Parts: sequence; structure tokens; C-alpha cells
Amino acid sequence: MKRLLALSVLVAVGWAQPPAPGFKAEEQKALTIEAIAGGGITGRGPETLQWSPDGSRVSFIQRDASGEKGELWSLDAASGRKAVLVGADKLSMLVPPASQLKNEQQREAATRYAIAGYHWAPDSQHLLFDSQGQLWLYSLASGAATQLTSVTDPISDPQFSPDGSRVAYLLQHDLYVQAPGKERPQRLTKDGSRNLLNGEVDWVYEEELGVRSNYAWSPDSQKILFLQMDESQVPTYAIEDFLPTHPTLYLEKYPKAGDPNPTVRLGVVSASGGRVKWLAVPTEARREEGSAPDDSFYIPRFGWVRPGLAYVQVLNRAQNQLDLYFVDTESGKARRVLRESSKTWVDVNNDFRVLKSGDRFLWASDRDGHNHLYRYSFDKADPLGGEARLERQLTRGDFEVSALEAVDEEAGLLYVAANAGDPRQRQLYSLKLDGSDWRQVSQGAGSHSAEFAPDAKHYIAGFSSLLTPPRAEVCAPAGPCFPLWQSKDVAAYGLIEPRFVNFKADDGTELQGMLILPPDATPTRKVPLILNPYGGPQAQTVRDGWGGPNFLFDQILAKEGFAILIVDNRGMAGRGKKFAEPIFRSFGATELKDQLAALHQALEQFPQLDGSRLGWWGWSYGGYMTLYALSHSDLFRAGVSVAPVTDWRDYDSIYTERYMGLPKDNEAGYQKSSPVNAAAGLEGSLLIVHGTGDDNVHFQNTVQMTDALIAAGKQFDLMFYPGKTHGIAGKTARSHLYHLIQQHFEQALMGH
Repeated sequence: MKRLLALSVLVAVGWAQPPAPGFKAEEQKALTIEAIAGGGITGRGPETLQWSPDGSRVSFIQRDASGEKGELWSLDAASGRKAVLVGADKLSMLVPPASQLKNEQQREAATRYAIAGYHWAPDSQHLLFDSQGQLWLYSLASGAATQLTSVTDPISDPQFSPDGSRVAYLLQHDLYVQAPGKERPQRLTKDGSRNLLNGEVDWVYEEELGVRSNYAWSPDSQKILFLQMDESQVPTYAIEDFLPTHPTLYLEKYPKAGDPNPTVRLGVVSASGGRVKWLAVPTEARREEGSAPDDSFYIPRFGWVRPGLAYVQVLNRAQNQLDLYFVDTESGKARRVLRESSKTWVDVNNDFRVLKSGDRFLWASDRDGHNHLYRYSFDKADPLGGEARLERQLTRGDFEVSALEAVDEEAGLLYVAANAGDPRQRQLYSLKLDGSDWRQVSQGAGSHSAEFAPDAKHYIAGFSSLLTPPRAEVCAPAGPCFPLWQSKDVAAYGLIEPRFVNFKADDGTELQGMLILPPDATPTRKVPLILNPYGGPQAQTVRDGWGGPNFLFDQILAKEGFAILIVDNRGMAGRGKKFAEPIFRSFGATELKDQLAALHQALEQFPQLDGSRLGWWGWSYGGYMTLYALSHSDLFRAGVSVAPVTDWRDYDSIYTERYMGLPKDNEAGYQKSSPVNAAAGLEGSLLIVHGTGDDNVHFQNTVQMTDALIAAGKQFDLMFYPGKTHGIAGKTARSHLYHLIQQHFEQALMGH
């Protein structure tokens, strides 16, 4: 799942912001469902922000409110000067709007995985456009676009070689290389098919391991390292489009918990063509260690240490052991240089970096209970001679380093994102390569993000807080910042300031939450309370950051007289391993226990809340939690479950098995975690919502749940959105959904 699923219902918390200068009470605007569903409250932000390879400027696409027209802009990092790189007429041909993608699955994937429509050439003077599957080379100097490819089937994942002389891409599941100006490409692999993907990323790796490309150019531009995925044994899930007169099928390769996964192997091939050399990792290396070969593994990360030497990360199917190998790509010899293991699970990250010295690398691990950075060294002359040596732990403390953002070796500095001091904050910090001189770079309470230029001398600084929608600047770490984009001001909408609230779990663990109270709630005028948690692993919803449309919808509910409570239970992210692990091998029980503990304490602390009129709503894992809560508790009068998992055997292998194990090894856990098996215990007025085209949490989940509820004699409401995917996107559909949820709670908790 994308922090469980494609659409985490992210809700953040923060400080109240003062009204804008000159704001008058009579200027207050109405917050409407139609406005928040259409994105009109904050405006349309820039798309596809990218640094030029020389680090001199940032490029981005800015579209109009409709999203149909746009221009490609750049901002000079040294001066802050903005300029149009590609005008609207040319851009409409080179990067068509998402609305022109042929189906809902493609439109959501483009957003979910941030698929880029253009790419910088290494010379920073040309752009490569991926226009509906064909490649165009655009010269910034002349403003002319030259078509590079002209084929019947769409091309994907184009990448320049480091020297800029050639472009690699995927076509019909095979790898190709083409030099600009030459009509005929070089085909590097010749066995690709729907079941055999060369360098191509499948659904489950993209969604659950965060993989965005499965091939990599060597630093000298001579070879390509790629992952081949054999999906012939992976089951196919059929998604039917019922809207045409003759329904059509979209066939998706989707391994569910316990199913066969894609079989993977690494190959290296000359960029000029020739025989593929297959690297014997990890089976050969494990055989050398004296252990039995094991084909049930993942290769979530790989790349080049230097020409001729690759690195490969291998994760076992149980996901409790991650091995780092170095591989000689000429001989094929491999050596494990580091092993990360856990009694529960090991998270994959993007923080492995080889330093320019060529004999040291950085590594992230939560082995001490929190995710921190470590520095290792190895023998540069004989990298396969032994295991890497741990030199030192670079960061430590009761906080999470969420990402290694940049390494500036010239200045001797690392830049990291972390939540030191307050788990609800995200700040940018710097430290020296030896771990000393820890300093906060970003300023002000809230959520800060950073996207650094290749030379680490400038970065795109993103910021938001609960009542401050996103803005972006281009900054130097110790220098000036220039505005890139800012959301529309929301002060006139009179957003209600949430309160940070802390509770205790039954074991004494602090549970952080936030409460939105209607303005007229008093102990003598009690208001109904709706819980809106997410609840699942990898997500943290109680944060000082902008929560987007669902946060604004909760604001609408509050203005209509509902109180909203959001609590991060154990099992969620941002609080370390001890906080995350209690849900291991058992979804539902710990999460509900923590939510109920927080609920009871909230009712004691806030006499404005009416404990006899309780509701619950959620999306994705939050939708699952709604069903689990209403079938395992009689406290809630109403609930709305959007796009829920209803039986974890229905969800994908990587995500589910990471926490629940394989079904054959945890039958009782799967049985107890499924609301389908507890349908007879349903209490309260339930509404289930799902898109029939959901390629993430399949509509099958809701079908199975409704069947169980009917068999149990339980009444409930059901709404499905034809063809819609997991996000139920689009102004019309989202407006309809929000109105439906509001009406459901008004009828069940207010009697109208």
C-alpha cells in the first residue's frame, strides 16, 4: 500500500494561524464540498518539479485551474528569476494533461507514482519529452522539438546515459537504446512479454517497495544493469468496466498474500548490444554461505558502485532479513557485505549512498529502535574481500530520520529530514560526515520537505502546517530563498483550530491525537463525535502539516456540528520500532484497543462530547478500521467505510506478509483480522463505498463483505462508483461521495 494504500487519508495537526492582514469578519467565505473536491480552495500546485543536472535551475509545469492548459517554467536558483521554457501550445502536444490518458487506472497511476512527462538531458540544454508513448528531444536554445521515436506501441521509462549520447527506454517489455539523430534503435533484450518484464516495474514492486525504475546505466555509459521479472506464475485479477455496452476487462498481475511472487534476476548488458550476462545473486552467494538456495526473495534496490561493480539489496520473502551484496559484473562473483535483520520486519529505504572516496557508504537502519544513519567502509581495492566495517553511527536519539536528503561532500555535510523534538514536526537538519555539528536548517513549526539539486548547493523547500496550505521556495542551505509557488490564502474560510490531545494506551504508551470541536459546543450543548483515524502501518496522520481535501471535509463536518477526533494508534509510523511493532501478525485488535482507550479519555476530558452519538469513518486502512470497529464494538451508532480491505488474504503479498506473515503460517491471525468473519457482530448504521475499477484494494473486498453481511441478516447501505479507482478522483465523484458521507452522519447522529 502507499502508506497503506494508494490514498492514505492524511490529516495533520499544527498551530492556528492569524488572519491575513486586512481580513474582516464579513469577508468570510463559505467552505463547500464542491470547492474542496475541485481543488479550488488552495489552487493548483506545480507539477513535476525537477532540477537541471547542473543544479542551476528548477523546472516545473504550471497548469490552469482546469488542469487542461499549462506551461513549463524554470526558476534560476541563484537569482530567483522565472522564465517560460515551453509555452502552452507546444506543451499541450509534448505533455498532454492527465485527462487525456485513456483510462482511470492510468490517470491515477500518473498521480500516485508521479510519472514524469519530461526529463533533463545531462547537458542541461535539452529536454526529453515522453508524449503519449513517443519521445521528443527539445532544444532550449532553438525552441525546436525533434521526434526521436515513432513506433506503434507506447514507450516508457526513458533515461539518458550519463554522458548524454544515448537514450534507453522500454518498449513491449524489452530494453532499447537509441542515439538522438539516429532512426534505428538498438534492441538489448529480445524475450520480453506480458509475463516477462525486462527492466520494467510491475504493480506490486511499484506500489509496495517504491520502485520507480528497474534498470540503471553504468557511470561510464557503457552498460545497463536491469532486473528481469518473470510473472508467469503470478495470478491475474480481472477489473471489469461495466459502462460500455459490451463490458471490457483490464487484466492486472497481482500477487495476493501467499500467492507466487514474480521471480526476479539481475542481468547486465552492453549498451551497444550483445549477450546478457545474468548475475547469480542471491542464490549463488547463499550457496557459498552453506545455506540452501531460496528463490523466494525480492530485489528492491540495485545500482552501480562504480563501473564493473554493482550493489544489490536482497530481501527475503518474510521481509525480516535484508542483505547488501557487491557484485563484480564481469566475473559475476558476489559478496554479502552487510546484513540487516529483525524479529519482525525490515523496512526498505533509499538512503544507501556510496561516497566519492569509493571506499565508504552510508546506510539507514532502525536497529537501535529508531531509524538512524550509519557509516561503513570497505576495501576499495578488493570490495569482495570481506564484509563492510561499521565506522560509526551518525545520528542517534529518540526520533526518526525519515530520509537522507543530500550529501555535500565538498562541504563535508549531510542533510536529513527528521522529527527530532516533536514527532508531529518534520524539519531539515544538517550534520557533518562524522556525525557531529547537528543543526536545524529549516525554520518554523510545521512540515518541511527538501528536494536538493545534484550538487546539494540549493534545494526546493516545501512547507505547510495544519492551517497553512503548501508553499514552495528555492533555497540555499545558508543563503537566500526565492518563492516558487504558494497556495491560495485560506484565512477567509474560518478554519477551526484543532487541539493537540494526548492519551494513554493500556500499556502506558502515549497516543497522540487531534480534536476539532464545533465553535458552539459546550457541556450543556453536547455534540456528536466522529472518529476519523487511518490506523495502518507506514502512515502518520497526527502531524503539523496540511491535510488536503479530507482535512477540509472534516472541517465541513465540524461546521455542521460534529466533533472530529483523529488518533495515531500503535502500529503507525513516526514513533519508532517499539510503537510500530504491536500489530505484528495481527491487524485490527491493537489498533481498535488504542482508539477506544483514546475515545474514553476524550469523553472524560471534553464534556462537550456526546458519548451516545458516536460515528467512525475512514478510507483505505481507515475503511478497514471502520468495519473492524463496528463489528467488534457496540459503541458506534454510524460508520462509513471507503475502499476497505475486508480480508487480508485479498490484499497484495508484499504489504500484507510484511506484517501478517504468510497465510499458511498465520491462519488464526488472518481469520481474526477479517471483518468478513465478524459480520454477525455489526452494530450501527453502516455505509460501504468502493470504486469498481480499484486496482489497489479490489472491489472484491466489498463484494465479500456485503455477502457476509447479507448472510448474517445485517442491514447496511452500499455505494459503488463505476470505473473509479482507489482515490475516487474527479470533482463530480468526490463531491457526490462527501455529500453522501455527510448525509449518512446527519441522519444517524442528528436525526435529519
